[in-house]
Amino acid sequence: MKRIGLLSDTHSCWDDRFARHFKDCDEVWHAGDIGCIDVIRHLEEVVPVVRAVKGNIDSGIVARSFPAESVFTVENVPVYLTHIGGYPGRYSPGITRRLIDSHARLFVCGHSHILKVMFDRELDILHINPGAAGHHGWHKERTLIKLTLDNGDMRDLEVIELGKFKI
Repeated sequence: MKRIGLLSDTHSCWDDRFARHFKDCDEVWHAGDIGCIDVIRHLEEVVPVVRAVKGNIDSGIVARSFPAESVFTVENVPVYLTHIGGYPGRYSPGITRRLIDSHARLFVCGHSHILKVMFDRELDILHINPGAAGHHGWHKERTLIKLTLDNGDMRDLEVIELGKFKI
């Protein structure tokens, strides 16, 4: 059994509440638009495993350090992680084929700054966009997600609201 923390679109923002909320996690996955590499370094001080993909704003060391997509398995749950992916019924071009080819059961992406959890019955896959955890963008609420993966089971999904976004 592993507890997983999800976030996206930090845009160089580190919030000490990330550490507080993720301290009980075994892994944290960042779905892109990291911004500054220090965000990842801080996460690595909190949890044993940090997985991340680069987003469309990432450049320099962040872009060189992370792939555009990552396919892996945790607790017998095949995962597809990317930044721009869309959502069931409105996937970005090429995503449906990648999801099928990867045999993913969990699809995590960011980019839209919109918190969304949906099950795609056609592909038999859980889609999660954790929303945006940073201060840049048009979102009104900063959010994180936690969930448990346990031998093929996905459960105990928790949405964490960090407060209203202020310009």
